[in-house]
Amino acid sequence: MNGLMASSSVFLHRPVDSRLAFASRTNHNAGKCGNGRVSFMGIGTRRLPVVLSMTASADSGDEVVKSVLPGNGISIMVNGCSGKMGKAVIKAADSAGVNVVPISFGSAGEDGQTVEVCGKEITVHGPAEREKVLSSVFEKHPELIVVDYTIPSAVNDNAELYSKVGVPFVMGTTGGDRDKLYETVEKAKIYAVISPQMGKQVVAFLAAMEIMAEQFPGAFSGYSLDVMESHQASKLDASGTAKAVISCFQDLGVSYDMDQIQLIRDPKQQVEMVGVPEEHISGHAFHLYHLTSPDESVSFEFQHNVCGRSIYAEGTVDAVLFLAKKIRLKADQRIYNMIDVLREGNMR
Repeated sequence: MNGLMASSSVFLHRPVDSRLAFASRTNHNAGKCGNGRVSFMGIGTRRLPVVLSMTASADSGDEVVKSVLPGNGISIMVNGCSGKMGKAVIKAADSAGVNVVPISFGSAGEDGQTVEVCGKEITVHGPAEREKVLSSVFEKHPELIVVDYTIPSAVNDNAELYSKVGVPFVMGTTGGDRDKLYETVEKAKIYAVISPQMGKQVVAFLAAMEIMAEQFPGAFSGYSLDVMESHQASKLDASGTAKAVISCFQDLGVSYDMDQIQLIRDPKQQVEMVGVPEEHISGHAFHLYHLTSPDESVSFEFQHNVCGRSIYAEGTVDAVLFLAKKIRLKADQRIYNMIDVLREGNMR
C-alpha cells in the first residue's frame, strides 16, 4: 500500500468489506473559500484551464534551468525543523544537494536548542528577534528561500515576517487565516509557493478532478458520496485535500456536507479497518471516496494512499527549485502553487 493509489470501479452491488466500512461519523466544522468552495489552488483564483501542460515554457532558457539545479547557489531555511515534516524536507534537500542553512525558527520553548539532521546542527530561534535573525540570514544568503512547516497558529505571523523582510518562501503549513495569508503576500509582492498539498502526484490527481468538474458539471447528479480519510492521531482536523476533492464532487452534482467526512484517527481502526501498515501509523494519509448511483446499481471509487512523508518533502524541494528559477528569470513576483510547479515540467 505504500505510495499513491487511484482506482475506479463499476459493479452491480456495493461490496461488503469491513475494511472499507463507513460505520460511524465524526463531526468537524470545515472551512471554505469565500465562495463556499474549498480549493487547493488558493483563494480567488480561477480553478484550472482545460489543458494541464507539463512542458517547460519556451522562454525559460536552458542556462537558467541549469542554474537552479541543486547545489548552484540556492539555500533554504527550514522553519519547524524539529518536526517530522521539517526533518523530512531537510533530508530531501540534502539528498538533492540543496544547501540548508543551520538556523530555524521554532517555539519559545525551543529557543536555543540544537537539532541534528543529516549530520547538520541547526540552531532553533524562538519568537524574539526573529526579524533581526531572518534579515541577517537573508543578507548572508541572498538566494535564500524559506520553507515553512511550523504550526497553523503561526502561519499568518510567519507570512507577515517573510513579507516584511522580502524573503521568498514555500508555505507547506496548513491552517491559519488563509484569506489573510494571501492578502498579506499579494500586498508585499514577493515570490511564494503556497499549497496545502505538496505531494506532486496527489496534486496531479486533484488537478484532474478539477478539470472533470469544470468540463462535466452535474455529471454525478443524484449520486451519494461516502468519504473516509485516515491520518496520524496528531492531525485533528479534516484533510484539506479531502475537502478539495469533495468540492469537485459537489460541482459534479453530488450533495455532501463537509462534516460528513469520516475521520479515522484510532490506530487500531487504522490497521484493522483501513489497512494502514503498522510502521506508518505515525505518518500516513489514506483517502477513500465512494460514489453510489440513486438506484445503487453503479458505484465509483477513488482512492489515494500515502505512507510516510517523502512524497511531500520531495515536492517541497521541487517547489523551492521552481521558485528559484522564477526569481532568476525575474518572473512575476506573486503567489504560485503546486499546479504551477507541475506545469513547469522541470521536476526531478
